[in-house]
Amino acid sequence: MVELEKTSEPSRKTLSDLSALADGTLDPKRAPAVRELIASSPELSARYERERRAVSALRATRSDVAPLRLRTRIEAQRRHTPRPRARVFYGGALTAAAAVVALAVILLLPGGTLGSPSVSQAAGLALRGPVMGAPALSRVRPATSLSQDVEDVYFPNWGRRGWTAQGQRVDRLNGQQAVTVYYNRAGTRIAYTILSAPALKRPGVQTRWINGTELQSFRQGGRVVVTWRRSGHTCVLSGSGVSAQTLSQLAAWKMPGLRG
Repeated sequence: MVELEKTSEPSRKTLSDLSALADGTLDPKRAPAVRELIASSPELSARYERERRAVSALRATRSDVAPLRLRTRIEAQRRHTPRPRARVFYGGALTAAAAVVALAVILLLPGGTLGSPSVSQAAGLALRGPVMGAPALSRVRPATSLSQDVEDVYFPNWGRRGWTAQGQRVDRLNGQQAVTVYYNRAGTRIAYTILSAPALKRPGVQTRWINGTELQSFRQGGRVVVTWRRSGHTCVLSGSGVSAQTLSQLAAWKMPGLRG
């Protein structure tokens, strides 16, 4: 049973249901109730329509023609992977051509194996953009953390480091909940995604340690991606116009008294 939304900010569960309905992963038994909820709210209708258009645009690009060398590499990987294609969720104003390139990048990146969740896919969720307001500060530790969490792994308050939370979104990645909080500093936006357990497979790239945290970084379609684990959860921090060193320092920052 889906509860009707009466507040201006939909719940994480409602937004997750919207995303699942848009990409076809929602339990069919729940679909009628979710559709009824969407129909009762102009705001939810608009959010759902944005999600649906993003998914449709990405699916449409799968028949487009990519450069021959790129198509050859993707096809070679498909032949060696018997499982179905992995889905990658994008939103915002991605054009069809950009989505083709982004999809190809994910298929070719370390840890981007088709048919299984990957860090590359998790990083791709950030491109869909925020659909909710920023989380409030924690009532217990407002100086170091926000009120938003994924299974008791809390998002940090980086205000003292110049990064202010600006919005958030909730998705599901192959059955795992993925919450993304967006931070802004002087016009530069970064996205921090935490996924529910179990942790995703680590990408096959070089590891470095900062402040006792094992980090891995790579580039994805013009964005820098840094990933690590906290309390058995996969964390992914990404952005453009920002260095891997900056993201790594943020990722390695320890919130006193919190898990991870």
